[in-house]
Amino acid sequence: QVQLVESGGGLVQPGGSLRLSCAGSGTIFSIYGMGWYRQTPGKQRELVAAISSGGGTDYAEDSKGRFTISRDNAKNTIYLQMNSLKPEDTAVYYCNAGGYHMGYWGKGTLVTVSS
Repeated sequence: QVQLVESGGGLVQPGGSLRLSCAGSGTIFSIYGMGWYRQTPGKQRELVAAISSGGGTDYAEDSKGRFTISRDNAKNTIYLQMNSLKPEDTAVYYCNAGGYHMGYWGKGTLVTVSS
């Protein structure tokens, strides 16, 4: 069993930055591929960025060049550094461990990009 808790969301102006954190507990954190997803009302949850157990990364097209995913296995934590934020980045951001269909999810943290 894996428990995931996201933090770091909030209100930010367009062009601003936020850093999301996801703290995991309950099992050997380092063995899991991890990801950040986001969801807006009426839409499916979509991948923002992913990081493998070995540290390899993958990004959604819109995230490339603006967002950076990283992990600190010693702290059982992954991060999402988000720069140059746009209003369309407004969403609830979820942390995932182990994949979309079979993995574990946090409860999400709301990011609002607005002036």
